[in-house]
Amino acid sequence: MSQPVVTRFAPSPTGFLHIGGARTALFNWLYARGRGGKFLLRIEDTDRARSTPEATAAILQGMAWLGLDHDGEVVSQFEGAARHAEVAHQLLAEGKAYKCFSTQDEIAAFREAAKAEGKSTLFHSPWRDTPESEHPDAPFAIRIKAPKDGETTIRDEVQGDVTIKNAQLDDMILLRSDGTPVYMLAVVVDDHDMGVTHVIRGDDHLMNAARQMMIYEAMGWDVPVYAHIPLIHGSDGKKLSKRHGALGAQEYQAMGYPAAGMRNYLARLGWSHGDDEFFSDTQAKEWFDLSGIGKSPARFDTKKLENLCGQHIAIAEDAALRQEIEAYLEAAGQPALSDVQSQGLERAMFCLKDRAKTFPELLEKAHFVLTSRPLDRDAKAEKALDSVSLGILGELTPHLQNASWSRDELEAALNEFAAAKDTKFGKLAGPLRAVLAGRAVTPSVFDMMICLGREETLARLKDVTG
Repeated sequence: MSQPVVTRFAPSPTGFLHIGGARTALFNWLYARGRGGKFLLRIEDTDRARSTPEATAAILQGMAWLGLDHDGEVVSQFEGAARHAEVAHQLLAEGKAYKCFSTQDEIAAFREAAKAEGKSTLFHSPWRDTPESEHPDAPFAIRIKAPKDGETTIRDEVQGDVTIKNAQLDDMILLRSDGTPVYMLAVVVDDHDMGVTHVIRGDDHLMNAARQMMIYEAMGWDVPVYAHIPLIHGSDGKKLSKRHGALGAQEYQAMGYPAAGMRNYLARLGWSHGDDEFFSDTQAKEWFDLSGIGKSPARFDTKKLENLCGQHIAIAEDAALRQEIEAYLEAAGQPALSDVQSQGLERAMFCLKDRAKTFPELLEKAHFVLTSRPLDRDAKAEKALDSVSLGILGELTPHLQNASWSRDELEAALNEFAAAKDTKFGKLAGPLRAVLAGRAVTPSVFDMMICLGREETLARLKDVTG
């Protein structure tokens, strides 16, 4: 029986959930969920100067918005420091690591001299083979004994086999002279102790894998399957940064993108399943595989994101869409909907969600059902309500009072009225939009009348016709 898949997302809490980190989390989530495995979350908070509770909260909120649920408790890397140190001392006791008494000044002087002579600045500690009897009574770091010759091959599911000469590897510090473990050690110990089978992360960590493999091998632990994914670039082909616009997952929530559309887009950003562009979470979990990840950086394209988001809005369940819109309003710092507005919004979803790509677009179309009398009309709506139009609307009102309130009956009644006036319904549509919504661009007049109901429709007509 094969080992169950365990993946992890391990962000540093030094800021928001970057969109690149969100994609890494998504890839790990999809890979685990599609195989009945576990998806774990570890906060790599060993950098105490830069790690903040606010950043941790932002990461958790971003993942919650994206719907990336994790198994078990959130693991704090900092809290595992004693365990990380224990592994360093075990390697020391087994002769696979050694005490290094070189000071920072000595190391810096070595590197300056090597640089001046055009030699490698890779530090070779003079303490590697010094017997303990010759050790001074002074602070020391613990360094791993790196292999001196031969090669190390990282077997990567995305990048292929990557081989480096061991001469390029230094005797990496495991434990600093103040007794604190380094990040490289902590990552390996945590991944091993958490049972992680697949490490899916950005390719900026690729070279770290060779150094981390030294620890796995020295401890006799299984090396996880590596998959180093290319970074995300902006539309100009340069590494994604603030100059390209929003960077944090929560920024996209506050801009009104639906989470399902964001998941779909991020999944397609650097991974493909044939020519499929639009797909559900269920399909993504079923299809996602490491072999579908490309080697080249993906380019972030806002138009493609919006197109996919529009498709997801169109197929969403009305109640779920209303709830997500209410969460968007909160994230964007906008006023919450009243109960009446919320109910009206859900009632109107059938005529709102087909062409909206974002929640602000949808809410603009929903203005007619969110506003209340007396309506504030924009300039185009005011222009549509000239004296002739107002006279025609006044004559229309009695016909609507007696009409059966169904879409077909209303359409028939209005077309019949227009014919009697020797005009086309299109001539009535503009003034009706102005009366019902206070806007010139709205959903269908008939759809608005159905959503508003007879009483509210007639009341809005009366407000302008007297």
